[in-house]
Amino acid sequence: MSQFKYEKITKKIIGAATEVHSTLGNGFQEVIYQRAMDIEMRKSGLSFVREFNMPIFYDSEQIGERRVDFFVESIISVELKAREVVEKVHYAQASNYLEAYNIEVDLLLNFGGISLEFKRLENPKYNPNLTSKKSNLIHPNPRSDK
Repeated sequence: MSQFKYEKITKKIIGAATEVHSTLGNGFQEVIYQRAMDIEMRKSGLSFVREFNMPIFYDSEQIGERRVDFFVESIISVELKAREVVEKVHYAQASNYLEAYNIEVDLLLNFGGISLEFKRLENPKYNPNLTSKKSNLIHPNPRSDK
């Protein structure tokens, strides 16, 4: 039995990130890691959308959108960073996005350090009854031209 919800999927994502960081190391811009993650996640058989516009909700109403680096298997948002140090404000921002997007799980991946850093965040306010367009837009292994 899994310890965390969606553990198999998050392990695949972290595995892809580990491979990217092992190959590239640190020091590149975020977009380079994003492109490499696209390749590795496709190789892992994950379904995802890259640079997906996520709806932002307030009081159960959609009030805007923000782009997430990856939206995986229609359930997990993945935010990439390429910073030497991930600060508390980055974790708070990711946590706020989870609530605003009404998503259960987010992975924050930082490629900027000597070692890959990752943090799994869960949304305690997740509302499965809140509908949005997000679940209709995931296609298996999309190719990205970005």
